[in-house]
Amino acid sequence: MEWLADPQAWMALVTLSALEIVLGIDNIIFISIQASKLPAHQQEKARLLGLGLAMFIRVALLFSLTWLMGLTEPLFSVLENEISGRDLILISGGVFLLWKSTMEIHEKLEGDQVISASRVGVTFGAVIVQILLLDIVFSLDSIITALGMASQLAIMISAVIIAVVFMMFLSGKISRFVEKHPTIKMLALSFLLLIGVALIGDGLDMHIPKGYIYFAMAFSVFVEMLNLRLRKGTPVRLHQPHLTNSADK
Repeated sequence: MEWLADPQAWMALVTLSALEIVLGIDNIIFISIQASKLPAHQQEKARLLGLGLAMFIRVALLFSLTWLMGLTEPLFSVLENEISGRDLILISGGVFLLWKSTMEIHEKLEGDQVISASRVGVTFGAVIVQILLLDIVFSLDSIITALGMASQLAIMISAVIIAVVFMMFLSGKISRFVEKHPTIKMLALSFLLLIGVALIGDGLDMHIPKGYIYFAMAFSVFVEMLNLRLRKGTPVRLHQPHLTNSADK
């Protein structure tokens, strides 16, 4: 624990914690959108459990540095691009995000408002499984970034815990804000499409600087916040599938 007396170690902890929080924004967006499918009394539990799993996965990866570094070893080549285990995880996660985001956008804009019970039902377990799958992808990206910024395991673990606790505090506010403003929800789904493309690009060694991605996201949010302040009248209503009941017939 001698790093506690080292000012440079504290600077690394603060910097890495801030970066982990920024990198976790996409994780919060995905978790919030998935949790919103559940009944109101289960949403907070799903968000907290999803972020808790993200913290557990990231800490576990930090304790498995030998295995993690082995993921960067090439497995095969495609069109002269060497594909490693890390690349396969990133590409799979990117494809899943593209598919999931596209389906969510279709459901909210073009989907049926009244559908059968078999299609409406979304279980708590199913939502957590989807969150867990994306947690693995986001965690891998986050930990590889941490390895490049700090050399001491204690600093990296502390930064991950600080970032996740901060995200837990913010997740409820972000989720309620996204649900209250449908255009923000569409913007958030568009961000997930962008992140999916970036993950696939990283997996194929076509790296898109993270700064460009987060600047585009921040600028889009800034413009939409101006729109929200200026917009008048009835807000857009997204489709929210629900069951019919006897009173509707």
